[in-house]
Amino acid sequence: MIHEDVTTSSAARPPRTTAPKGRPTPKRSDRRRGPVAPAPMTAAEARARRKTMAGPKLSREERRAQSAARRAAMAERRERMMAGEEGYLLPRDQGPVRRYVRDVVDSRRNVLGLFLPAALALIFIMFGVPQLAPYVSPAMTVLTVLMVIDGIVVGRKVTRLVDEKFPNNTESRWKLGFYAASRASQMRRMRAPRPQVERGSRVG
Repeated sequence: MIHEDVTTSSAARPPRTTAPKGRPTPKRSDRRRGPVAPAPMTAAEARARRKTMAGPKLSREERRAQSAARRAAMAERRERMMAGEEGYLLPRDQGPVRRYVRDVVDSRRNVLGLFLPAALALIFIMFGVPQLAPYVSPAMTVLTVLMVIDGIVVGRKVTRLVDEKFPNNTESRWKLGFYAASRASQMRRMRAPRPQVERGSRVG
Protein backbone atom coordinates (compact mmCIF):
# COMPACT_ATOMS: atom_id res chain seq x y z
CA MET A 1 0.00 0.00 0.00
CA ILE A 2 2.78 2.36 0.94
CA HIS A 3 4.66 1.43 -2.24
CA GLU A 4 1.64 2.38 -4.40
CA ASP A 5 1.29 5.82 -2.70
CA VAL A 6 4.94 6.57 -3.34
CA THR A 7 4.61 5.57 -6.99
CA THR A 8 1.50 7.72 -7.47
CA SER A 9 3.07 10.81 -5.89
CA SER A 10 6.19 10.35 -8.01
CA ALA A 11 4.14 10.21 -11.22
CA ALA A 12 2.20 13.38 -10.31
CA ARG A 13 5.34 15.32 -9.48
CA PRO A 14 6.38 17.79 -12.28
CA PRO A 15 9.62 17.01 -14.09
CA ARG A 16 12.71 18.60 -12.60
CA THR A 17 14.31 21.45 -14.51
CA THR A 18 17.64 21.39 -12.75
CA ALA A 19 20.49 20.49 -15.07
CA PRO A 20 22.54 17.38 -14.34
CA LYS A 21 25.72 17.77 -12.37
CA GLY A 22 28.59 19.23 -14.33
CA ARG A 23 26.34 21.33 -16.65
CA PRO A 24 25.16 24.93 -16.18
CA THR A 25 21.53 25.45 -15.23
CA PRO A 26 19.59 26.56 -18.34
CA LYS A 27 17.97 29.98 -18.30
CA ARG A 28 14.20 30.24 -18.13
CA SER A 29 14.10 31.96 -21.54
CA ASP A 30 16.15 29.10 -23.03
CA ARG A 31 13.76 26.52 -21.64
CA ARG A 32 10.78 28.34 -23.17
CA ARG A 33 12.50 28.90 -26.52
CA GLY A 34 13.29 25.25 -27.00
CA PRO A 35 16.28 23.72 -28.73
CA VAL A 36 18.38 25.95 -30.98
CA ALA A 37 19.50 24.64 -34.35
CA PRO A 38 23.24 24.05 -34.54
CA ALA A 39 25.36 26.42 -36.61
CA PRO A 40 25.94 25.36 -40.21
CA MET A 41 29.22 23.57 -40.77
CA THR A 42 29.70 24.37 -44.48
CA ALA A 43 28.83 27.16 -46.91
CA ALA A 44 26.46 24.85 -48.79
CA GLU A 45 24.61 24.06 -45.59
CA ALA A 46 24.34 27.78 -44.81
CA ARG A 47 22.91 28.49 -48.27
CA ALA A 48 20.40 25.68 -47.91
CA ARG A 49 19.29 27.02 -44.54
CA ARG A 50 18.85 30.53 -45.93
CA LYS A 51 16.72 29.18 -48.77
CA THR A 52 14.57 27.29 -46.29
CA MET A 53 14.06 30.38 -44.12
CA ALA A 54 13.37 32.62 -47.13
CA GLY A 55 10.21 30.72 -47.99
CA PRO A 56 8.93 29.75 -51.41
CA LYS A 57 10.85 31.03 -54.41
CA LEU A 58 9.06 33.71 -56.44
CA SER A 59 8.64 33.55 -60.16
CA ARG A 60 10.12 36.18 -62.46
CA GLU A 61 6.73 37.85 -62.90
CA GLU A 62 6.17 37.98 -59.14
CA ARG A 63 9.61 39.53 -58.60
CA ARG A 64 8.90 42.12 -61.27
CA ALA A 65 5.55 42.90 -59.66
CA GLN A 66 7.22 43.34 -56.26
CA SER A 67 9.89 45.62 -57.74
CA ALA A 68 7.25 47.69 -59.52
CA ALA A 69 5.24 47.99 -56.31
CA ARG A 70 8.33 49.14 -54.39
CA ARG A 71 9.19 51.71 -57.06
CA ALA A 72 5.62 53.01 -57.06
CA ALA A 73 5.62 53.32 -53.26
CA MET A 74 8.96 55.16 -53.31
CA ALA A 75 7.74 57.49 -56.06
CA GLU A 76 4.59 58.25 -54.08
CA ARG A 77 6.58 59.00 -50.92
CA ARG A 78 8.93 61.27 -52.84
CA GLU A 79 6.05 63.12 -54.49
CA ARG A 80 4.38 63.70 -51.14
CA MET A 81 7.69 64.86 -49.69
CA MET A 82 8.19 67.26 -52.59
CA ALA A 83 4.63 68.54 -52.06
CA GLY A 84 5.52 69.40 -48.46
CA GLU A 85 3.31 66.88 -46.64
CA GLU A 86 4.52 66.91 -43.05
CA GLY A 87 4.47 63.14 -42.54
CA TYR A 88 6.81 62.55 -45.48
CA LEU A 89 9.36 65.32 -44.90
CA LEU A 90 12.91 64.70 -43.80
CA PRO A 91 13.58 65.57 -40.14
CA ARG A 92 15.47 68.73 -41.17
CA ASP A 93 12.35 70.05 -42.98
CA GLN A 94 9.68 69.19 -40.42
CA GLY A 95 7.74 71.65 -38.30
CA PRO A 96 5.89 74.94 -38.85
CA VAL A 97 9.04 77.01 -38.27
CA ARG A 98 10.99 75.29 -41.04
CA ARG A 99 7.99 75.58 -43.37
CA TYR A 100 7.82 79.29 -42.66
CA VAL A 101 11.55 79.66 -43.35
CA ARG A 102 11.14 77.93 -46.71
CA ASP A 103 8.23 80.17 -47.65
CA VAL A 104 10.19 83.31 -46.77
CA VAL A 105 13.17 82.20 -48.85
CA ASP A 106 11.03 81.08 -51.79
CA SER A 107 9.09 84.35 -51.86
CA ARG A 108 12.12 86.52 -52.66
CA ARG A 109 14.84 86.64 -55.29
CA ASN A 110 18.21 85.72 -53.86
CA VAL A 111 21.68 86.40 -55.20
CA LEU A 112 22.65 83.08 -53.65
CA GLY A 113 20.50 81.28 -56.19
CA LEU A 114 22.74 82.56 -58.99
CA PHE A 115 25.90 81.06 -57.54
CA LEU A 116 25.72 77.67 -59.27
CA PRO A 117 24.88 78.89 -62.78
CA ALA A 118 27.39 81.75 -62.48
CA ALA A 119 30.13 79.39 -61.29
CA LEU A 120 29.42 76.98 -64.15
CA ALA A 121 29.52 79.86 -66.64
CA LEU A 122 32.90 81.00 -65.32
CA ILE A 123 34.28 77.46 -65.57
CA PHE A 124 33.11 77.14 -69.17
CA ILE A 125 34.68 80.50 -69.99
CA MET A 126 37.96 79.48 -68.38
CA PHE A 127 38.22 76.32 -70.50
CA GLY A 128 36.48 77.58 -73.63
CA VAL A 129 38.25 80.92 -73.89
CA PRO A 130 41.75 80.50 -72.43
CA GLN A 131 42.51 84.18 -73.07
CA LEU A 132 39.97 85.10 -70.36
CA ALA A 133 41.25 82.56 -67.82
CA PRO A 134 43.28 85.16 -65.85
CA TYR A 135 40.05 87.05 -65.17
CA VAL A 136 38.07 84.03 -63.98
CA SER A 137 39.78 83.69 -60.61
CA PRO A 138 39.12 87.31 -59.51
CA ALA A 139 35.54 87.01 -60.79
CA MET A 140 35.06 83.82 -58.77
CA THR A 141 36.41 85.57 -55.68
CA VAL A 142 33.98 88.47 -56.11
CA LEU A 143 31.12 86.03 -56.67
CA THR A 144 31.98 84.12 -53.51
CA VAL A 145 32.09 87.31 -51.44
CA LEU A 146 28.68 88.34 -52.79
CA MET A 147 27.28 84.92 -51.92
CA VAL A 148 28.57 85.13 -48.35
CA ILE A 149 27.12 88.61 -47.89
CA ASP A 150 23.74 87.59 -49.30
CA GLY A 151 23.74 84.45 -47.13
CA ILE A 152 24.27 86.56 -44.01
CA VAL A 153 21.52 88.97 -45.07
CA VAL A 154 19.08 86.13 -45.76
CA GLY A 155 19.90 84.39 -42.48
CA ARG A 156 19.42 87.51 -40.38
CA LYS A 157 16.19 88.46 -42.10
CA VAL A 158 14.72 84.99 -41.66
CA THR A 159 15.67 84.70 -37.99
CA ARG A 160 14.16 88.14 -37.28
CA LEU A 161 10.89 87.16 -38.96
CA VAL A 162 10.85 83.85 -37.11
CA ASP A 163 11.29 85.63 -33.77
CA GLU A 164 8.31 87.84 -34.60
CA LYS A 165 6.01 85.06 -35.78
CA PHE A 166 7.13 82.33 -33.35
CA PRO A 167 8.14 84.08 -30.09
CA ASN A 168 8.25 80.74 -28.25
CA ASN A 169 10.58 79.11 -30.76
CA THR A 170 13.50 77.34 -29.11
CA GLU A 171 15.43 76.35 -32.22
CA SER A 172 18.87 77.85 -32.66
CA ARG A 173 18.96 81.07 -34.68
CA TRP A 174 22.22 79.96 -36.27
CA LYS A 175 20.65 76.69 -37.48
CA LEU A 176 17.65 78.49 -38.94
CA GLY A 177 19.88 81.04 -40.66
CA PHE A 178 22.04 78.30 -42.14
CA TYR A 179 18.93 76.42 -43.26
CA ALA A 180 17.62 79.53 -44.99
CA ALA A 181 20.95 80.29 -46.68
CA SER A 182 21.32 76.68 -47.84
CA ARG A 183 17.90 76.73 -49.46
CA ALA A 184 18.50 80.13 -51.01
CA SER A 185 21.73 78.87 -52.59
CA GLN A 186 19.84 76.22 -54.56
CA MET A 187 18.22 76.89 -57.90
CA ARG A 188 14.48 77.27 -57.42
CA ARG A 189 13.55 74.25 -59.52
CA MET A 190 16.00 72.05 -57.60
CA ARG A 191 14.69 72.84 -54.12
CA ALA A 192 13.17 70.07 -52.03
CA PRO A 193 10.43 70.30 -50.93
CA ARG A 194 9.39 72.32 -53.95
CA PRO A 195 8.40 75.95 -53.31
CA GLN A 196 4.82 76.44 -52.13
CA VAL A 197 4.71 80.20 -52.77
CA GLU A 198 5.42 82.34 -55.80
CA ARG A 199 8.18 84.93 -55.99
CA GLY A 200 6.97 88.25 -54.68
CA SER A 201 4.26 86.67 -52.52
CA ARG A 202 3.66 88.14 -49.10
CA VAL A 203 4.39 85.58 -46.41
CA GLY A 204 2.56 86.30 -43.17
